[in-house]
Amino acid sequence: MTSDRADHASTDHASTDASVDAPADASADASAADHVEARLGRLYAELPPGERAVVRVLLDDYPYAALGSLRALADRAGVSPPTASRLVGRLGFTGFTEFQEAVRTTGREQDRSRLHEFVTLRPDTHRAAEDLRAGLEGTLATATDPLLAATAARLAEARTVRALGGPLSELAAEYLIRQLSGLRAGAHRVPETAPARARTLLDLGASDVVVAYDFRRYSADTARFARAARARGARLILITDAWESPLAEGAEVLIRLPREAAGPIAPLTHEIAVTELILVATAAHLSPAGRLAELDALTHELLPPPGS
Repeated sequence: MTSDRADHASTDHASTDASVDAPADASADASAADHVEARLGRLYAELPPGERAVVRVLLDDYPYAALGSLRALADRAGVSPPTASRLVGRLGFTGFTEFQEAVRTTGREQDRSRLHEFVTLRPDTHRAAEDLRAGLEGTLATATDPLLAATAARLAEARTVRALGGPLSELAAEYLIRQLSGLRAGAHRVPETAPARARTLLDLGASDVVVAYDFRRYSADTARFARAARARGARLILITDAWESPLAEGAEVLIRLPREAAGPIAPLTHEIAVTELILVATAAHLSPAGRLAELDALTHELLPPPGS
């Protein structure tokens, strides 16, 4: 990892294993309503890297990742069983068996998806609007000036920019490229098929940038392409959630969004908002007025005549 790691969001505080006995927000006498999933989320930023890896696995496949053996959980997270065990202790449980029982209990209490909750409860658009507003404010606060400047400099200076995302976040990647291609040449979506992606990788090198949007549940296809691009020297800008995509360690610039839902669906508003801030910052590096004027003229030239 290069010194550009300093561009990462400043909220990523890593503690040491020595802090395992320190008082934690999730104590053993936490109320039954304080669900394990929520406790994992609150504690995440305070954890050392190994335990954060375990939390990401748990939240990515909750509750099922918690219901196997301790060793299986540790293997999935790429850590040792003692590391996974320390996380369980930090949550206030006496052992992995007690932790699993709490997961099962809260799982039964929460035996519904967001969609199930949506169709069984009266929709509350006012609450959804408040959730959306609060989430958007958190997103904008995350996109600090130094982080935007670091992102914009790379997008402006790269030979080419390639962007991709998962099943929903690919829409944000598409939006980035559509707007960025008006500001500069060489901005492209990563193609969908493996052969086309392989041809794209052939031409990538140290002067190229890949922008990946990767959110829970993290995309294996996005990870494969991003890692292959990194192996060829391309620089990675990663836009992810608070739990961090598995690609986080290889990112030159990392932007973490709170991305809380405002209802039964995963929000796209936050990704689009931070993308627009990135585009504004990039435009300041490029002085694209001439290119945009030419694009506008060409667009009008290609439009069919009125009434045709």
